[in-house]
Amino acid sequence: MAHLGHISGSSRAHRAESEGLAVHVPDPAVGSSAPDREDFQRLTQPYHRELRVHCYRMLGSFHDADDALQDTLLAAWQHLSGFEDRASLRTWLYRIATNKCLDARRSAIRRAAREWNVPGVRPPEPTRLGEVTWLEPIPDSWWTGIAETSLGPAARYDQREAISLAFVTALQLLPPRQVAALVLRDVLGFPAAEVAEMLDCTVEAVTSALKRARAGLRRGRAADPGRGISPGPGSRAEQAVLGRFVRAWESADVEALVSVLSHDVLMTMPPIPFEYVGTERVAEFCGRLFAAGRRFRLVSTRANGQPAFGAYLRTEREVGDGVGVYVLRVAGGRITDLTRFEHTMLPVFGLPDRWAGPIPPSSSAGTVRE
Repeated sequence: MAHLGHISGSSRAHRAESEGLAVHVPDPAVGSSAPDREDFQRLTQPYHRELRVHCYRMLGSFHDADDALQDTLLAAWQHLSGFEDRASLRTWLYRIATNKCLDARRSAIRRAAREWNVPGVRPPEPTRLGEVTWLEPIPDSWWTGIAETSLGPAARYDQREAISLAFVTALQLLPPRQVAALVLRDVLGFPAAEVAEMLDCTVEAVTSALKRARAGLRRGRAADPGRGISPGPGSRAEQAVLGRFVRAWESADVEALVSVLSHDVLMTMPPIPFEYVGTERVAEFCGRLFAAGRRFRLVSTRANGQPAFGAYLRTEREVGDGVGVYVLRVAGGRITDLTRFEHTMLPVFGLPDRWAGPIPPSSSAGTVRE
């Protein structure tokens, strides 16, 4: 089970667990107007998961979202006695969370890009360098089960689309207030007047920011209609593509791998900024990786509503160190995106840093659904 990050500072004594998200706050001092801990838990617990997903969309990072959620809950606990019923508790919490995320984005303290660090492998020159080096994935358990009935009538996005890596990446390239306006209006469906109050601006300013944000997304890869529609999670169509990918990757068969990639496939690897576009460039990269003698075993999971794998180095006798988490996008019967994240993300998905014991069977994507 993954847990929320530790909150530094003597007054930030609360923690949260990813499943129950139980937040432990300090006992109020004698004479303090702070609410009772149990009352606070009872009032805010129903909103913890959706607030964390909101912070993730705004910030694009698993760890930054955890920190922002903790900051939000601490601020809410400290100021709950001043809460006024002009807005719902949920709207008030979203206002705090949004502004904590805006503060985090303005601070410009984001995870820096890292140099290539795979021993014995010299990568080819990348097609380009990516900008969103702080991007991290989240397990599907973070967002599945959050009721879509809580969305307002203005919501324009399917929730799986609005948590995809492409969508979250595109949000990171927009100015902070545009992101806030788009997420609050188009993803969550809050009325424009409520969004204006959350952002301390006019409705006209919200409308203007939203218009610019929508235009920015249309220019980005996330809105490219040529990318195709992804099949349902666990569907036969998805399983067929993933099975071919797993066999090709685990056997280090570059030709078979190319056959399952779209012609404009995008391979990224944050926090390393290298990006490779197209089957020729991706094949060259993978060819060098396999030529160095690196062999892998993949263990299936899901991230951001997409198929994913924990990747482990293997020999003929054993599976050893974890080397990363691969998140794929499948559309049109091919893999259109392959994003590799660092091995430090493995525990987030309930996977070990090192595989101990016998070699696990080859994995694809879990249960097939009709």
